[in-house]
This record gives sequence, C-alpha cells and structure tokens, in this order.
Amino acid sequence: MRADPELPHTEMLMVVDRSMALRVLDLAVRVAEAMLTVGASANDVTLACTRIAAAYGVRPLHVDVTYNSITISWQRTVDREPTTLLRVVRAPAPDHAKLQRLQAIVVDIEAGLDLDAAIAAFDAARRRAFTYRPPVVVAAQGVVTVGVCIFMGASWLLTVVAFVAAVLAAITQRGLARMRIPFFFSQVLGALVVTAAAAATAAAGELGLEPFVDMRPSLIVAAAIVLMLSGMSVVAAAQDAIDGFSLTAQGRVMEIALLTVGVAAGVLGGLHLASMAGFSVPVATAFPLGSVGQQVVGSVLIAVAVATVFGSSLRTILLSAALGALAWAGWSAGIALGLGPPVSSAIGALVTSFAGILVAHRLHVPSIAVTTAAIVPLVPGYAVFSGLLALVDADSTAGLVAGVVQLAGAAAIGLALAAGASLGLLLGAPVRDTVESVVRGRARLR
Repeated sequence: MRADPELPHTEMLMVVDRSMALRVLDLAVRVAEAMLTVGASANDVTLACTRIAAAYGVRPLHVDVTYNSITISWQRTVDREPTTLLRVVRAPAPDHAKLQRLQAIVVDIEAGLDLDAAIAAFDAARRRAFTYRPPVVVAAQGVVTVGVCIFMGASWLLTVVAFVAAVLAAITQRGLARMRIPFFFSQVLGALVVTAAAAATAAAGELGLEPFVDMRPSLIVAAAIVLMLSGMSVVAAAQDAIDGFSLTAQGRVMEIALLTVGVAAGVLGGLHLASMAGFSVPVATAFPLGSVGQQVVGSVLIAVAVATVFGSSLRTILLSAALGALAWAGWSAGIALGLGPPVSSAIGALVTSFAGILVAHRLHVPSIAVTTAAIVPLVPGYAVFSGLLALVDADSTAGLVAGVVQLAGAAAIGLALAAGASLGLLLGAPVRDTVESVVRGRARLR
C-alpha cells in the first residue's frame, strides 16, 4: 500500500539503555555543577544540562537548580522508575576561562562529539588549573585599587599606598582561605587591614609628614571596598531572579549581603580603633573624580584587573577593557543629563551588557564574564565608605539618619547596576539570535 505523502516521515530515534543514560546524566550533572561553581547563571546551567542530555537522546530531562545543589531526573516511560541524580555544589569560585571551556564542550557535544570523548574533554577541563598563578592574582587585586585611585584623581603616592594596602589585604585573605576560615571573616580582616593603612596615612598627615599632608586617605578604603565587592555575583543574582530561579537568587543575595556586612564590619572596626587612638580618616563631602582621561584609564584598568582576578583569557580581558570604557561612557552620559548616580549607573550597565552579549557570542566568550568585569568601575565604593564613616562619627539621631541615607543611596546604585545589566542581557538575547539567523541564512545562500 502506498504511503500518504502528506503524512510526516518516521524519525529515527536513538536507542538509549539504562547504562548509557546513567553515563549521560552523570556527565550532564557534573558539567552543570562545574558551571554553577565558576559563575554561570542558573538558567545557563539548566540549558546546558538539557542540551547535553538531548544530544545523546536522553529526554525529556527535568532539572532543578538551587544555590547549593543540582538535581536532574529522567523517566523513559511512565511504567518505569525515574533515574535521578543529585550533585551538591561547593562554594562558588569565579573562573571565567574554565566557564568558557565548559560552554565550548556543550557546543561540541551538540555538534556530534562522542560520549567518551566528551567525558574525557570534561575531565581535562575540570582538572585544569586556574589560569594565573597566585602572585599574579594578588597583584591584579592591587591593580583594582590603582584603577579606582586613578579614576578619582588621587596622587601617585596615595595610589602606591592603596596598592600596598590592597595587596596586604589580599595576602591576608588568601592565608585565611588556606586555613579554611569562612570568607565572611576574611572580608572583615581584609577591610580591617585596609582601614588601618588609611588611618596610618591620615595619622602621618596629621603629624606633619610632608608627603602625606593634604592627602585623601579615605580613597584607600573606598578603593578597597570596590575590590572586595567586585567578586560578588550581583548580575547573576538579578538574572536568576528574572529567569524565575528564586531559590538560587535568594542564595546569591544572602551571600552578597553577608559579605557586604563583613566589609562594613571591618571598616567600622578599623575606624573605631583609629578614633580610640586619636586619629580620624577625613572624607570629602563631594564625590571626588579625576579628569576625563583619568576616568577612562581608571575604568579600563579596573575592568582588566577584575577580569584577570576571575581567570579570564586574553580575549576576554581585552573585551572587558573595551566594555569597561563603554560602561563609563554610559554612566557619564547619564550624569551629564542630570539623571543621578543610580539611573546613570543603570544606563552604563545596560549598554555594557547589551553590547557584551552581542560581541561575546561572536568571540565565543561568556557574556556574564565580560559584563561583570566591565561594570565593576561603577561599584559605589566611595558612597559605601562615606555612609559607614557617617555612622561612626554620628553623635545624634540626625547623623545616624544621614549615614543610613548614604548607605541606602549606595544600595540603590548596586541594585541599579544589577537591574541594568540584567535588562541589557534580556534585550540583547533576541537581537543576538536574529543576527545569528541572518548570518546563517546568508551563509546557506552562498
């Protein structure tokens, strides 16, 4: 009997037995766990799981991602027990070069990579060491504070002091990490070290030592706050909340809040000890900035240093530098239009993330990696410090209220950065997909 030409053809289905399904599921959940650990969003992790499983015929797959665990489940038919795997996620440690390699493995799997080869490629990527040695990372952390000082027009001597203080704080934190001390206490002690350096600089100025007279030691603490808040996953938290991963977003927000409190505790403790010793760290009422050239150089330097701290490849570092300048341009445009710091910061993050998701896809680098590094120059380190200092120096209810208001303003800037970056990623994704479809269509016509 002749077949009806209008009926769809029967597709060949991949035969997957339980043994192979377990191997596929194990690979998918391990890749997902590695991606979440090195900084990927929950949505990217979920998509990676489903794409790996579907490439080998294991579908439909149910994926549940929380902040500290990943669960995947596959049920071949309704009359069989489901196969479920659970993976606990350890503490996050951003490594954007490893994230780039993991994303490349997922793409290769969809392109037809054999399962054994995929497992071998993942094991090689998982065992690969961090891109840079610890001295390079510590130096890069110090360069972040150098960029902040240049952005704010600090003198060369103050910039050197800030660099040394940041390096000492970074060494202290790495030592505590080797002792397995919780990172909250590392934030406290790191901030305490930097505040002590600022207090010592202020004391030297008060004693009349010429190089330190008329300095702005508050910039040392402000630069260190930018450094210590740079590794927080504000963009990923906002993106998880928008994508509907509430538990993961809550976990990231709790971590951000806890580490911010640690920085605040260290700064407040250092300021209190300095006041007990008879020294004070003065802070300017106006937000100090350098020239336009200094602001651009500072923004680029911060983005490059943060990308290095996150273990990014050279291509990602260069892209982060360009996007750091773009973030400053968007922020400056908002300030020039009188939109205020929060809205201006949101504009800078918006244009940066929008451009980042378009360019990063073409260059095969993680978009969240370049976006996170590029918006760090907009982190309100000086606003946080001035608010904390106002709380310490407050001798009345009005003073306490003023400090709380300044901290609320800094929090508003942080939320604006997260919202702007997430909105840019949301708006850029369909544009990226449209451009890619047009490129593929033209390639087929040739």
